[in-house]
Amino acid sequence: MNKTLETTARGLRTFGSDVVDGFFEITHNGFALLGLATVFVVLALAARPDLRATGEAQLATWLESRKPAPEATALTPTAIDRTTAASPLDLPKQQAAVAYWLSKKYRVAAEPLSVLVAEAYELGKRTKLDPTLILAIMAVESSFNPFAQSHVGAQGLMQVMTRIHEDKYESAGGTLTAFDPVTNMRVGVKVLQECIARAGSLEAGLRYYVGAANLDDDGGYAAKVMAEHARLVQVAGGKAPPVAPPALRAQAPQSQPVQVVAPAKPDGTAVTPPEKVALLADS
Repeated sequence: MNKTLETTARGLRTFGSDVVDGFFEITHNGFALLGLATVFVVLALAARPDLRATGEAQLATWLESRKPAPEATALTPTAIDRTTAASPLDLPKQQAAVAYWLSKKYRVAAEPLSVLVAEAYELGKRTKLDPTLILAIMAVESSFNPFAQSHVGAQGLMQVMTRIHEDKYESAGGTLTAFDPVTNMRVGVKVLQECIARAGSLEAGLRYYVGAANLDDDGGYAAKVMAEHARLVQVAGGKAPPVAPPALRAQAPQSQPVQVVAPAKPDGTAVTPPEKVALLADS
């Protein structure tokens, strides 16, 4: 009996020893093969840079596919993609001077103004309009508030009557883009061009733009625009006029949509006044 147990134990020890030896042998051979494969891959990649580039691209694609989905709170596009702002230091000297002067006068950040100034100069180049005139209209109309709206529905920087000029916003995505500063500028300039073409002169075109084409008085609108235009021409020419201190400007009447007072009919009833700003509809 004892002899049988000893034989069995010896057999188990031999079996266990063989298993362990086999495991180490397989592991050793596996590491050797892995080392050889690694050396082969390194040599192949060194000899074929194109293979390395392909492998890196595939690895990057695989890693990208393994990235977790963005959180629901992530903003797309990012804020920098959605922001209408740029450094005035990137503008040409003349445009930067205009942006800084308008920033100081209207107490608006120079960064968003830089985008508007650059766009005004680009629009001016395409339309043959003085860019400082475009900026002067925005100054008088909205004081550079892109969300401004008048009591008759004129909207945005250039206070365009959105419901009258819906067709001009179609290519930009619809009438809600009236509150996008650059889109509003482009539509406003189109309307201004039409007004000037119909009226035959700049000042008469401004009367059309404000909706006072058939009235004796435009409320001083054209004079305000031309005066601001003259100041901006000085700024662009390197001779910036002084800006009134905020305390003094606060006492001055704020720029509001021009209230057009219609003359009375012979029978004593009032004529319905034309609506404010950019009334020129396609006809």
